[in-house]
Amino acid sequence: MTILNQLNSAPMYLICGGIIAFVAVVCVIFLIRAYRAGKALGMDETKMKRTIISSATFSVLPSIGILLGVIALSGSLGTPWPWLRLSVIGALHYETQVAQAAAEQVGMTTLSASEMTATSFSTIALLMSICIMWGMVLSIFLNKKYTQKLTKNSSSGKSGTAGFADLAMTAMFIGLVSTYIGRYIGGFISENGLFTFHGDIIPLVVMVVSALVMGIFVFLSEKKKLGWVDSFSIAGSMIAGMTAAVIVGLI
Repeated sequence: MTILNQLNSAPMYLICGGIIAFVAVVCVIFLIRAYRAGKALGMDETKMKRTIISSATFSVLPSIGILLGVIALSGSLGTPWPWLRLSVIGALHYETQVAQAAAEQVGMTTLSASEMTATSFSTIALLMSICIMWGMVLSIFLNKKYTQKLTKNSSSGKSGTAGFADLAMTAMFIGLVSTYIGRYIGGFISENGLFTFHGDIIPLVVMVVSALVMGIFVFLSEKKKLGWVDSFSIAGSMIAGMTAAVIVGLI
C-alpha cells in the first residue's frame, strides 16, 4: 500500500470526518441559539431568515477557493487531512505555504506524493497544526481584554485608526509575499539568465495574473463601492491564476 493510499484510507476519513461533523454540529447549535436569542430580543423573524439565506448563498462562491485548496493538497497529503484543515480552522494561504515549507525542511524537493513518507507527513501535519493553534490559545487569555479595549474605543469615538496588530499583520504579509516573489524571480534568473525566457515562467505568470485579478476585485470593492465582491476575491484570483498556468503550460 502506498503512502497516498494510507492517507486516503477509511480510518483517516473516519477520524477527520468525525472532527468535521462535531464542528458542524456545534455550528448548528450556535445557529439555533442565536436565532432564539434574536426572537427573544424582538427581532423581525423575516429579516433573520433572509439574513441566514443570504449568508449561506454568499458563502458558496468563496468556498470554491477552499475546495481548490483541498484539491491542490490532496495529491500529496491525501484528501481527509486537507479537508479537515480547510474545513475547521485552516486558511487557504496558510496551509499551502506551511505544507510546502515543512516539506522542504524534511528534505523533500517539492510537496508531492512521490517523495512523501510517513515520517514526512507526520512532520508536515504536526507543523500545520501547531503553527496555527496559537490564535485559539491566546484568545483564551487575551480576548476579554481585547474586547474591552474595542468597546472602550468605540464608546469614546475612536475609529478608523489602524492599531499595531493591523500594521504588524500587513507588514508580515507583505514580507511573506515579497519572499515568494523574490524566490520565483531569483530562481528563474539563476536558471535561465536575465534575458532568457525559455525556462519555467509559469510561477511568474500565475503571480502576475492573480495579482491583476485581485487588483480588479479591490478596485471594484473600494472604488466602485461594490463591497460584496470582496468575498469572491480569493476564489476569483485562484481560478484566474490556475487557468493562466494551464494555458501557459499548453503553449
